[in-house]
Amino acid sequence: MTLLGAAEIREIAAELDLHPAKSLGQNFVIDGNTCRKIVRLAEVTASDHVIEIGPGIGSLTIALLEVAQSLTAIEIDQRLAAKLPSTVATHLPDSKLEVINRDALSLNALDSLPTVLVANLPYNISVPVLLHYLEHFPSIKSGVVMVQAEVADRLAALPNTREYGIPSVKASWWAELKLVGSVSRSVFWPVPNVDSKLVRFVRREVPGDEALRIETFAAIDGAFAQRRKMLRSALSNWAGSSAEAAEILSDAAIDPTLRGEALTLRDFCAIGKAKLAKNG
Repeated sequence: MTLLGAAEIREIAAELDLHPAKSLGQNFVIDGNTCRKIVRLAEVTASDHVIEIGPGIGSLTIALLEVAQSLTAIEIDQRLAAKLPSTVATHLPDSKLEVINRDALSLNALDSLPTVLVANLPYNISVPVLLHYLEHFPSIKSGVVMVQAEVADRLAALPNTREYGIPSVKASWWAELKLVGSVSRSVFWPVPNVDSKLVRFVRREVPGDEALRIETFAAIDGAFAQRRKMLRSALSNWAGSSAEAAEILSDAAIDPTLRGEALTLRDFCAIGKAKLAKNG
């Protein structure tokens, strides 16, 4: 089956009087090989219900529906949301597609349970959207997100690297993430002025309950808000004072002279547990 090409995408955009909005990150994939590569990397199967965020004109949507059992597309642009079903029907008349015209961050539940997440995410919402769906949709077992290269590097970063920070640690609460490829600027219309990469994630068992997650995430925020400071200073506001921070770090068996970038998720969880125990 032929996927959407550059000419058809431009025709649909002209029909809708659509001028891609930079504010919405509207850079549409016009290369079928790239779409099929993403589907392959996401390891979509015939039993999967895919949730796609930001389907746009539908290039990747059709490639996903070639393989998946069904797909729910979340699209914030009303014109694109309204057009997508007919575009898909032209290529795959019997596909199971649901389109929801909503801001992706406003959605906390679906009638069906998605198993795979695939998204082409703009820079300004990429990390919040990924964390939101990992948190609120535990049925999502894996997926691939296409994001700006710098964001991808942060999501997949390991401790003691320049890129390691809040996105790296928080995402690892729910999943293991790794870089799985780069995407050429030339496969987009319009051509963006940034490079993109693909990040694959696989859900894992979370390391604790919601109370621990909240405390751990607060510690992560504190540690990286002033990442050049030692932990006993960086966590002073979170703990109440530098002395209390040092006491909590001691209880967690963490060197208070370290910086946040040296700590793993397990270390931050130990800090969160020590804080919860201290507060009774």
